[in-house]
Amino acid sequence: MLQWRFSFLFLIILLHAGLILAQDENAAKPKTNISDALKYERTENSMPGKYPGKVVRVNNENSIVENKINYDAAYNMIEKGMLELTGATSLKDAWLQFVNVNDKIGLKVNPVAGPTLSTSIEVTQAIVKHLEETGVPRSNIIIWDRREEQLAEAGFTAEAFPGIKIIGTERLGDNGTMYDENGILYSKRMIDTTWYYWADCEEAYDAETMPYMVNSGKYSYYTKIVTEMCDKIINVPILKNAGSSITLCLKNLAYGSITNTARLHKKLWSETTAEACAFPPLRDKVVLNIVDGIKGCFNGGPGANPQFFAEFKTVLIGTDPVAIDRIGFEMITKKRIDEGLQKEAAERGKAFLFMAQDLKLGVAELDKIKLTEINVK
Repeated sequence: MLQWRFSFLFLIILLHAGLILAQDENAAKPKTNISDALKYERTENSMPGKYPGKVVRVNNENSIVENKINYDAAYNMIEKGMLELTGATSLKDAWLQFVNVNDKIGLKVNPVAGPTLSTSIEVTQAIVKHLEETGVPRSNIIIWDRREEQLAEAGFTAEAFPGIKIIGTERLGDNGTMYDENGILYSKRMIDTTWYYWADCEEAYDAETMPYMVNSGKYSYYTKIVTEMCDKIINVPILKNAGSSITLCLKNLAYGSITNTARLHKKLWSETTAEACAFPPLRDKVVLNIVDGIKGCFNGGPGANPQFFAEFKTVLIGTDPVAIDRIGFEMITKKRIDEGLQKEAAERGKAFLFMAQDLKLGVAELDKIKLTEINVK
């Protein structure tokens, strides 16, 4: 049953991902409540964080061998990147710039494509180890995503992460179904209706789709994972394409934190990717982004199509999700051009970056980004 639900859900994801390029950019866009987000005062943690426009890329040729990611290499790559990003003389001091030992810290992974093309277990375990060595107890760490079933499918289990809470917004109850004894989705208990992204568009969902949308209508509600359960969020996406665009830091956060997204994929993909991140539950809590770029894909994303897998053998680290996404966009675009999939960068594919920049979430202009590259042997 689990595998059937995952397969069905994956078809939905691929369908809506394909609609990214099909959108008519000249059509009138539905209105949103982005003006509400701008009313909230920024904090010291607000995006783009402590190091706007700064990205550290750490490469290691030995980070993946025979399709197996090397945990020790991943740990070392993150160490080098954290020290370079912060300028700290000790690793503990580097991490303490972003978290403290009393914080409830959420690791937002991307498990969408199953065990072969999701945020890797090894990179996530390396981050957990770094946090533990900083003094953060495992009981204060949460690994989360929108869909709990996909977390399990991708290998995020109690066996791999003992003592760490692993949770999703859309989840099964103790009765093994998505619905409680009153016919209400268990996922309803996980959403915070006081925080929402409103857009003047909607879509009717059938009975099979509704459990993966949680609600219909014009409201997309934020999960309690970001509004209540986490004090700080570390974003851990995987380097993947979405058509001629990317699904990286901003996309991982935006579409992973709200409900009722199919309507947004169809009409407001770029806008939602930027605007949902401008609301305080994300804007003010995401303190660090660590991109798992050891293994990714350059085509067919966000799905797992092995013929399009690529070993980039890198991690990208920074506080500025927009700047990191721009570097990731350039990497994916270069690979797609090299593979003959396109001749030049798709302007539409990076539209969301400039929307995010206009919302003061980070730096989208390539010549204003400071990229430091480190090669680890």
